[in-house]
Amino acid sequence: MKKWTKIVMFCTCCLAFIGCDRLTKDLAKEHLKDKQAITYLNDTVRLQYVENTGAALSLGDDLPKAVSFWLLSILPLAVLLGLFIYTIKNLQQMGTMKIFSIALVFSGGVGNIIDRIVFDRHVTDFMNLGIGNIRTGIFNVADICVTAGVIGLLLFFNDKRNTPTITSNELPAP
Repeated sequence: MKKWTKIVMFCTCCLAFIGCDRLTKDLAKEHLKDKQAITYLNDTVRLQYVENTGAALSLGDDLPKAVSFWLLSILPLAVLLGLFIYTIKNLQQMGTMKIFSIALVFSGGVGNIIDRIVFDRHVTDFMNLGIGNIRTGIFNVADICVTAGVIGLLLFFNDKRNTPTITSNELPAP
């Protein structure tokens, strides 16, 4: 696959994932804010609106505003910029699944940083899974993207563009 095709694929995936995150957060604000949680499958899936000013599981929620801005917005933005530059420079050596996984991580990070910058550190979270009292933290589509992307990177760490394969007619004769 040509480099420009991979760039278009990467950027298209990123725009789609960020768009999905924004759309679901806007829908959560419109339909869940200031309302009771909505549950499905005997409370296994719970939709509940929360604004989080911390990181995962509200870690750092009590940080001073300036520290929170630098630690949870600017630093991750710099890391994501580095990831973007690394990806664009190395696309030719990457396979499709690795590019897709990086697009997930990048998009999820950008999705939450948009909330932090535009909405004064408040990230919209609205999904919760669990059985009884064993539950996940409340999360959003951007969090799903980051998690799926990291899992993908672990699975496709060595995913290369031109991984050689040997077919039966290429094997040496005995």
